[in-house]
Amino acid sequence: MNLRRPSFLSRNGLLICGVAIVATVSLLSILAPLFAPFSPTAIDTKAILLPPGPDHWFGTDTLGRDLLSRMLYGGRVSLWVGFVAVGISTAIGLALGLIAGYFGRLADEIIMRGVDIMLCFPSFFLILAVIAFLEPNMMNIMIIIGLTSWMGVARLVRAETLTLRERVFVLSARVAGAGPLRIITRHILPNALAPVLVSATLGVAGAILVESSLSFLGLGVQPPDPSWGNMLTDGKEVLGIAPWLSIFPGLAILITVLGYNLLGEGLRDLLDPRLR
Repeated sequence: MNLRRPSFLSRNGLLICGVAIVATVSLLSILAPLFAPFSPTAIDTKAILLPPGPDHWFGTDTLGRDLLSRMLYGGRVSLWVGFVAVGISTAIGLALGLIAGYFGRLADEIIMRGVDIMLCFPSFFLILAVIAFLEPNMMNIMIIIGLTSWMGVARLVRAETLTLRERVFVLSARVAGAGPLRIITRHILPNALAPVLVSATLGVAGAILVESSLSFLGLGVQPPDPSWGNMLTDGKEVLGIAPWLSIFPGLAILITVLGYNLLGEGLRDLLDPRLR
């Protein structure tokens, strides 16, 4: 009997859908100056609360600003916050997880107890507490999200390192005289990156949600700069007469977060041989 192997498309449908969504959102956001029909901060008192139409595809807000233009520029903010915040958290978690997993003993005890303490506090409320003492702007948001979301990466990398340090190739390198730094960077780190990549992809979705929530509460990106979160804040005031002000930014958040979650799940299926 001739059994055909499943095609790449059928085996990696989640990955392809995730890549398509993420690539589309990223392209539209990065090239916002080319796609946006108006300036995101241009006020037009003659076009206040216009519904979606040929002149303004997504309608206008309470100041007559074009909603489509603001969404495109707001996407740049969300993606920038997501990437930078996840970059910070991944770097911290990767370093601490490798140290804890490889050296063990006192280093492992100190780092893991620090992780346990950080996990005792709900992340979002911890971020709110820190924001209360700082100026709410995009740079502070990125740093705070990054500094409060590294614990999961640290635990994941530690677990991988505990397994890898007992492998034959690591023991051979140790017998050959390789030092801890060389073993960690040349042998353990490359083999521990696959789950970290999946975690980072899912982390971008989480960071976008946190930034949108903070902006919705008025503690994130400040007007007149557009953010999907503060656009939802503007929309809730006139939800009964201008629902498009809430629908379109909400859909943008939903689709973007869904895209990164699909991408993360697809990468996990692709990189984990146990799931093949």
